[in-house]
Amino acid sequence: MKRAMAAVLLVLLSLLVHSNAEEEAFDVRQHLSTVSRYGVVKGIADSSFVPSKIPNGCTPIHLNLVARHGTRSPTKKRIKELDNLATHLEVLLREAEEQNLSLEKLPGWLKGWKSPWKGKLKGGELTIQGEDELYDLGIRTRARFPNLFNDDYHPDVYAIKATQVPRASASAVAFGMGLFSGKGSLGPGRHRAFAVTSESRASDTKLRFHDCCQNYKAFKKSQEPAVDKLKEPVYDEITSALRRRYRLNFTRQDTTSLWFLCKQEASLLNIVDQGCALFSPSEVSLLEWMDDLEAFILKGYGKSINYRMGVPLLEDVVQSMEQAIKAEEEKHAPGSYEKARLRFAHAETVIPFSCLLGLFLDGSEFEKIQREQALPHPPKPPQKRNWRGHTVAPFGGNNMLVLYSCPANTSNKHFVQVLHNEHPIPMPGCDGTDFCPLDVFKERIVAPHLKHDYNSVCDVKLEQQEQKPVASKLSQLFRWMFSLGNV
Repeated sequence: MKRAMAAVLLVLLSLLVHSNAEEEAFDVRQHLSTVSRYGVVKGIADSSFVPSKIPNGCTPIHLNLVARHGTRSPTKKRIKELDNLATHLEVLLREAEEQNLSLEKLPGWLKGWKSPWKGKLKGGELTIQGEDELYDLGIRTRARFPNLFNDDYHPDVYAIKATQVPRASASAVAFGMGLFSGKGSLGPGRHRAFAVTSESRASDTKLRFHDCCQNYKAFKKSQEPAVDKLKEPVYDEITSALRRRYRLNFTRQDTTSLWFLCKQEASLLNIVDQGCALFSPSEVSLLEWMDDLEAFILKGYGKSINYRMGVPLLEDVVQSMEQAIKAEEEKHAPGSYEKARLRFAHAETVIPFSCLLGLFLDGSEFEKIQREQALPHPPKPPQKRNWRGHTVAPFGGNNMLVLYSCPANTSNKHFVQVLHNEHPIPMPGCDGTDFCPLDVFKERIVAPHLKHDYNSVCDVKLEQQEQKPVASKLSQLFRWMFSLGNV
């Protein structure tokens, strides 16, 4: 009997130790969806994938970069939301005290809490951490591809483009400072000046296509209530758990705002023992999944318009590769042709572009999107999923497409390697490899998208014009019928 009791106690003890170890290993900063800081999540990659070995004699001749801006501060609208949360927490605490409720389990920081951004009149700008992320990325990019960045700077050789949103252009500047550090004569760091160009927000179909595409804006507006409805059961479940745990009458809006506070504190301030500590690891996983689900439906594979509107960017990438090949074949002099096209934009740019490449899919899913069939939503935890916001588009998240020249290869002279957040990533359209013959890349990945013209995808007027002939024929029919009646 004593042996049996000892065995049971041993099992219980091992389960407790295992559970505690799991909680200690749970880093909430790696579960913040697209609010994750680049330095925290950039090392997360598919450990089962074996990257291609670049063949001897293959050299990079051009680099395309599509990057999201670095870590930013909360926007003005979100700052107000946190101020409203502080006001409502005061009300909840006062009500609890009036009802003589026990608040033993309530964290001390909640009493008298004020938003760290209280009184801030502006928001959304690139933070110091965001500057560091892009500056360091620039340094690492030059170190990884020294042959691409050995020419003297010229804007036609190293084209740097950003949207007109200040955090994107500031990210471009930070990246450029790292990329060209030590190559100029400005200040102790020997920096140099460089150009960052932008298109007007109203016409930037390459980097802010989500702002220009009228059909997408209408789709997003129509879908947002349905997405909110999908999230309600999980928010209600977690809100009920918070009420039981802390004896405060939290609302669904409180839970939403507390989750936002958690993400901002953990990502921007490295604070994980306040807002985030209110939730259990399993609740954080559910909240993260809901954010991932929203990004999937409204920006990713949830609807083909989400990424079809990004075709001008894909065309621009391919065009730059073809120009690089032409310069190589015609033996243009060094410094007379483009070697890198570097773009800085938003999650709404990086996510659709990743979808155009077919990333984060298996082979059967890739075939489905080629046939324009719907994909199932990312499965709910604890089931595993490929679609993780912290990997797809964290702050500073990026895709690099490196064009290689392989003169010794008899069948294919040019290859494309895709790096996501600086890691080689498999492309289902290229049989699951990260190193793909350019012709195969263009045929299997690019060509199916090019049948969708940006204007036909996005322009409401064109849709209406397509419908006009039908209406015109009906009106002609009615006029003919009336004319018969008058005879």
